Amino acid sequence: MSKVISHSLFTDFDINLFKAGKHFRLYEKLGAHLIELNGVQGVYFAVWAPTAHSVSVVGDFNYWTQGEHELYVRWDSSGIWEGFIPNIEKGTNYKYKILSNIEGVITEKADPFAFYCEKPPHTASVIWDLDYKWDDSKWMKNRKEHNALDKPYSVYEVHLGSWKRGEGNQFLSYHDLAEDLVSYVKEMGFTHVEFMPVMEYPYDPSWGYQLVGYFAPTSRFGDPQGFMHLVDKLHQAGIGVILDWVPSHFPDDSHGLGYFDGSHLYEHPDRRKGYHPDWKSLVFNYGRNEVCSFLISNALFWLHHYHIDGLRVDAVASMLYLDYSRNDGEWEPNIFGGRENLETISFLKEFNEVVYANYEGVQTIAEESTSFPMVSRPTDVGGLGFGMKWMMGWMHDTLKYFQRATVYRKYHQNDLTFSMTYAFTENFMLPLSHDEVVYGKKSIADRMPGDEWQRFANLRLLYGYMFTHPGTNLLFMGGEFGQMAEWNFQESLDWHLLQYPVHNGVQQYIKDLNALYKSEPALYEKQFSHEGFEWINYSDHQNAVLSYIRKGNDPKDDLVVVCNFTQMVRKNYRIGVPRKGKLKEIFNSDLERYQGSNVLNTSQLKVESSPYDGRDYSVELLVPPLSVTVFKIL
Repeated sequence: MSKVISHSLFTDFDINLFKAGKHFRLYEKLGAHLIELNGVQGVYFAVWAPTAHSVSVVGDFNYWTQGEHELYVRWDSSGIWEGFIPNIEKGTNYKYKILSNIEGVITEKADPFAFYCEKPPHTASVIWDLDYKWDDSKWMKNRKEHNALDKPYSVYEVHLGSWKRGEGNQFLSYHDLAEDLVSYVKEMGFTHVEFMPVMEYPYDPSWGYQLVGYFAPTSRFGDPQGFMHLVDKLHQAGIGVILDWVPSHFPDDSHGLGYFDGSHLYEHPDRRKGYHPDWKSLVFNYGRNEVCSFLISNALFWLHHYHIDGLRVDAVASMLYLDYSRNDGEWEPNIFGGRENLETISFLKEFNEVVYANYEGVQTIAEESTSFPMVSRPTDVGGLGFGMKWMMGWMHDTLKYFQRATVYRKYHQNDLTFSMTYAFTENFMLPLSHDEVVYGKKSIADRMPGDEWQRFANLRLLYGYMFTHPGTNLLFMGGEFGQMAEWNFQESLDWHLLQYPVHNGVQQYIKDLNALYKSEPALYEKQFSHEGFEWINYSDHQNAVLSYIRKGNDPKDDLVVVCNFTQMVRKNYRIGVPRKGKLKEIFNSDLERYQGSNVLNTSQLKVESSPYDGRDYSVELLVPPLSVTVFKIL
């Protein structure tokens, strides 16, 4: 006889929304919820398994025995199985044992909606709650001001398992990180952190991108309240939190979403659409309403229960194209004969619409590597609706340029200037992410050419050029102090390098660069608009020098930026300027405090009524070697 009491948290309206793909709070209904029923404490379970013949909850409480606690199937053809089991407590391990209608198929699955999971390599779900007393009301009240598109957005990308480790190479806990990481990010001046996926994942080398616990922060570092505490502390320090969100694929681990009830429930049944050849993983069926409800509910869950400020959506290009990493014959065109995945496009638009409609002051960011149009434009004008898009073209061209010996750079200046031909077609974020420091690519610092002095001067030049280029910025951990080795997810960053002046100098430089970015409105107020940028001279190939103006809302805030991409000092270097006055140097990457050569413009420079660069006024500068110099017109 079943020990499960028939009970439901679903209304008919919930079911109709779920079937229509419009239920965006599914985590309140599906999953395992600690409740009281008729004066008895216990757990209400609900799971979607339409192909199941029976569903049993198995766990510590019944010795993992199938049939001891069978759930009841709903009468409304929703495919939902549910029921209340009394006297089960928080911390209990459990799974679903599913006997499929497909002959001979039995699956044992973790709960797709579990709030907590066993620590890998164990794979059970854990009964848990989301109780937490937040102390970030000041941040949440003013978030829309911090997180707006016309505000500074300097992002520090972090892999929680390898930012820093404890004794014996042990992980730091969420609580440890709430002390060490928060104070460090604040000291460095970054406005946001972006966490590589924190959702539970079984395989460490996937870095979290092959996840199974969509509603559970990984137990590697602690429990859900521990992660809430980390976010809370970041907010109290005035730092926004972005999560990597991965709706593009999922692994086929036996306890995960794949073949959940013996059928292709979450994944697309057509292997041409339901399998990723690159990652050897499964792809969601974006055309199935219930799957769309699952994914959008998951996005809102992190924004709601964890106060997350932004979602960076991974691998959007792989979602948009039916032929992504597929050869002829391995994909089928859409109904119009094109290569675009129309179901995915519809899903992404709805995802963005729902996120922005429900949570004020958040941002969604697309990692999208193609020229797909209007990724960061509103859906009502035909866009996908993201707030920002990673500028992958800028990243590839810029790193390619910087790896060249300086003597050859004059022949390749178009690698730098080309980005400005499309810089305002999207709201671009400039990323130097984890993907650029793995798989033999070398670290960013190790890519720089020349002797040690030139390498680190080039590194400072790269970062200065990045921060003064239109758009927002993202830097992967370790880049801020010139990590020389490639990133290793199994070890801490090489913090010992900070004992050496060149590395310490880069760290100090990033602090000052963040301070400059946040204090100068010309660098962020119009960072996505052509009105915020003007070339002075992009054609001085011979000297490998670029000069440009960054503009804010007030012309008095205009900045003049001069970049010298060779190690030659340029004396009496003349540039055109827009008006009379004096130029004052306010930032210089060649300072002695950064281990530069300290070539400076120590006095204010008088603007002359001498036409140059197509302007009526000009000024002569001293341009340091391998440097970015920033001036204000007084």
